[in-house]
Amino acid sequence: MQKKFLLHGAMFMALAVALGAVGSHALSHKLTEHSMYLFNLGVNYQIYHAIGLLAIGIIYAQYPNKNTQVAGWLMLAGIIGFSGGLYFYAITQIEWVRSIIPVGGVLLILSWLALILAIFGKQANNNE
Repeated sequence: MQKKFLLHGAMFMALAVALGAVGSHALSHKLTEHSMYLFNLGVNYQIYHAIGLLAIGIIYAQYPNKNTQVAGWLMLAGIIGFSGGLYFYAITQIEWVRSIIPVGGVLLILSWLALILAIFGKQANNNE
């Protein structure tokens, strides 16, 4: 499980760098200023949470419990929903996509809360 989160974190980081480059070189002249802002916001949050996935992979080695796994899967889904939703909306302007973005954001928040539980929960206290 630990390696899956490390792998996903590294893959999302590589993808974020690639999308950032595409945004700044290929899309900057095709998107409105607001759409470009949304696209870059997606890149930024993807980078932050790719680092979060890497951290979860490392933390899982020390606190291998269900909450750590839940945190990783929630973060993975949140990246797809939030950043992916921002990318898709910025490029297409399809309105229904806007309803997915906040769900992705909630998943990201829940992932951090699950990580707190993983670190400070009952099973983790045995490692102190």
